[in-house]
Amino acid sequence: MTVSSELSSAAWAAGLPQSLRGELATLEEAYFRHVDAGDVDCAITGITQIFRRHLELAMMRRPGRALVRVYHPDDGSGIGAAVQIVTDDMPLLVESISSSLSRIGVSVSEIIHPIFEVERDGQGQLTHAAAHEVDGTGAAGLRESWMHVQLHPSTSAALLAKVESAVPDVVDDVRQVIGDTEAIEDVQSKLADDLDLAAQSGSAPFQPAELTDTANLLRWLAGGNFTLLGYARYRLNTDSDQGRETSTVLPATCLGVLRPDVGTDFHVPVNGGDRPLLTLTQGLVPATVHRAVYPYFVSVADFEADGTVVGEHLFIGVFTVTAVHENVLDIPVIERRVRSAIEESGFDLDSFSGQAMLEVIQSFPRTELFSADGETLRRTATAVLGVSLRRQVRLFLRADTYGRYVACLVYLPRDRYTTSSRLEMQEILVRELGGVSIDYSARVGESDLARVYFTVRMPEAEHGVSRRTTPAADTSEPNRLRLQNLLAEASRTWDDRLNDEVSTSTVLDPAVVQRYAEAFPEGYKQDFAAARALADIVRLERLRDGRIDQYLYRKPDSAPGSWRFTLYVGGSGISLSQVLPLLQSLGVEVVDERPYQLELETAADGGTGGERWIYDFGLLARPELLRSSLDRDLDAELLESSKRADVLEAEVRGLRERFVEAFEAMWYGRAEADGLNELVLRGRLPWRAVSILRTYAKYLQQAGFPYSQANICRVLLTYPDIARLFVDLFAARFDPDTVSPEHAEELEIRVRGRIDEVVSLDADRILRAILGLIKATLRTNYYVTDVEGKPRDFVSVKVEPRE
Repeated sequence: MTVSSELSSAAWAAGLPQSLRGELATLEEAYFRHVDAGDVDCAITGITQIFRRHLELAMMRRPGRALVRVYHPDDGSGIGAAVQIVTDDMPLLVESISSSLSRIGVSVSEIIHPIFEVERDGQGQLTHAAAHEVDGTGAAGLRESWMHVQLHPSTSAALLAKVESAVPDVVDDVRQVIGDTEAIEDVQSKLADDLDLAAQSGSAPFQPAELTDTANLLRWLAGGNFTLLGYARYRLNTDSDQGRETSTVLPATCLGVLRPDVGTDFHVPVNGGDRPLLTLTQGLVPATVHRAVYPYFVSVADFEADGTVVGEHLFIGVFTVTAVHENVLDIPVIERRVRSAIEESGFDLDSFSGQAMLEVIQSFPRTELFSADGETLRRTATAVLGVSLRRQVRLFLRADTYGRYVACLVYLPRDRYTTSSRLEMQEILVRELGGVSIDYSARVGESDLARVYFTVRMPEAEHGVSRRTTPAADTSEPNRLRLQNLLAEASRTWDDRLNDEVSTSTVLDPAVVQRYAEAFPEGYKQDFAAARALADIVRLERLRDGRIDQYLYRKPDSAPGSWRFTLYVGGSGISLSQVLPLLQSLGVEVVDERPYQLELETAADGGTGGERWIYDFGLLARPELLRSSLDRDLDAELLESSKRADVLEAEVRGLRERFVEAFEAMWYGRAEADGLNELVLRGRLPWRAVSILRTYAKYLQQAGFPYSQANICRVLLTYPDIARLFVDLFAARFDPDTVSPEHAEELEIRVRGRIDEVVSLDADRILRAILGLIKATLRTNYYVTDVEGKPRDFVSVKVEPRE
């Protein structure tokens, strides 16, 4: 610490009461003792000022009053964007504040939350403070929560203004709930006792066992399994105008978050039809108190001594962590439903099937477990038992009685559950059920199944629209099956689709496909469909080290001239410089490259192993090339076929084959990589036919022809139809299978007539020179083949110089 900072600290401490000055070091240590120093340094700037500012805020406070101060990054405090709170220590405080900030849209970097035992004088002045010790060894006094919430540095002034307005209200709501908790618990306890008495008297309009179960459930909830947030009592009334029953709240009975002065409208579901003794249902609006979760409603019928139902008792709260992990056979009401469901399925509880069914039910979300009846539990659990064996996706739907939401329970193979599949399932459920929002919880454990619980909120619940004007969500069996199929498709992995493809293939062994599926990188799986992968496997499987294969195609939705070229390489990878000149000589531009490396294990049966590469290039064919080509529509010819690997060899010969054969000839050095190769596209010529024109062009160069090779190439590309006529004339004169002097004479007349139409004098001279050479050719080796039927690696012609 520097001298100036020591003086500053001394001056600051001088303004504090004498009783606090000697405790500052101890108090500051207690302030930060539950915070990792390294994390604080990363998340908070100006940490030396935090404790001082908080102590300044806490200096004057009367019991029952919350102190809240919001700091701005530019206010000179030195601690950035933050909010500090000093209030009486209460349960649910941290959760409620955090949830409130999350709803506002504020990002929290760090929370410091020391609890102090403090002493204050009659005016509320802080005179002493010490850390609260959970073992009771600390000083006695008023227990206070001091909360410092560090916000993201970019938090705007508008958001900070919302924080300043919302946080005091949240603290007041927490205070109200905590202040009413004892009264709510008294109501809960008395109601349980009254239900027991009614069960003994036999005067109630419900079965004694049902009354006893409900009483025991209320006691189970009170035993640390349910955090009570509110209570209200409702009375039944008959609407004289419409002749229907409604429920109205008795204001004097409202406690906790159901008080009129607490600012949350929970859309309490009380105006239903027939009222059972016990109604359990999830709420629709997150509570401002506790976590940002949807609370749960526990409604118990209110009846007179003569058995007349006159209203209902409504408790609102959230299940605790203890309740989530409680054995379902230890939960009153639920225990009876579970046993009934297992027995009605024909299983003993202690049998293998009974225990398996119990395990499935135990995994149900607690909100669904409480809301579903025994028959729903039985159907769902029975269906889930068979899902893992058949690797299926199963969907179970339950519409809320009041039409506020649809609960969707989805089971699927664990390896199919991913973030992307879950997001797609959410989109499907909201869209198909007509919802406006959706929440989810997921459970992925050691079981072969993952369980996802979606809650689709319906529009009438969000906007108060009557169910009479908004159609209810369709939860019928046909629609459930339809949605289940959509979810199954959304959850299917790339490997699943590949297995489907190979299951009906006649050319690939599933074991071979599995080896490649494990070797394909994730980038490849994202870029290519399973059907394409099957065709690629056929190519890769026959590929040997040092060899290549190719595939030219165009995606249906791509722009004109946007093609793709896949190069398959056996062995080690290649560089772009090896490929670029070859593709450019064919008249296309390379715009992108996507490499995929495969490392294949050698199969037990000796199947191909080693390294393989797939390079997928984006190509651009210029508009001028597309217009001048003799092919009517190059793009249409290259549309990617939906054919499978079974018919890969039977593809129609055309542009695709000419292109890949020309590339292969250049790759292996059988053809030169020059501009004349563009005639493969423009002139609809095979690469060997182009070599005829290249031979004559080279001859002209050696003979001292005044035009360069570039000029000759440019003219032939400008007039691809004449170039093709040259090749046809050559074939008519020398191809032993089609030689025809009459046809050659006819072609010569057509060529001369076409050259006569050429405007450029230079082009005329070049074209007539080539025609003259063809006419002067006496013989050629072009059509000579070896014993294997392969042509020679070079082209030679003998010409008559005088011609």
